[in-house]
Amino acid sequence: QVQLVESGGGLVQAGGSLRLSCATSGRSFITYGMGWFRQAPGTEREFVAAISRSGITTYYSDSVKDRFTISRDNAKNTVYLQMNSLKPEDTAVYYCAATSSSIAMHTPSRYDYWGQGTQVTVSS
Repeated sequence: QVQLVESGGGLVQAGGSLRLSCATSGRSFITYGMGWFRQAPGTEREFVAAISRSGITTYYSDSVKDRFTISRDNAKNTVYLQMNSLKPEDTAVYYCAATSSSIAMHTPSRYDYWGQGTQVTVSS
């Protein structure tokens, strides 16, 4: 079992920045690829970013590429999402997730464990 706890969400003005953290516990963090997803009311869960076990390979959705950066600290069992130039359309609950798969990391069904989510609200 892997437990994931997100933090760092909040209210920010458009153009601002937030840094989300996802602390994990349980089985070895380094054996999991990690992803961030988000879900706005009335919409499906959407892929945001993912990072490989080693941290060498990262993936981004087109909507956040060049604004968001995913990273991980395997010594601290934590994954981060640095969000810059935030837009109102980035408003959602953000979830981190862990996967034992190394392919199709943009697909929610590939993930084995999920956090409870943290709210990000961007005002215009």
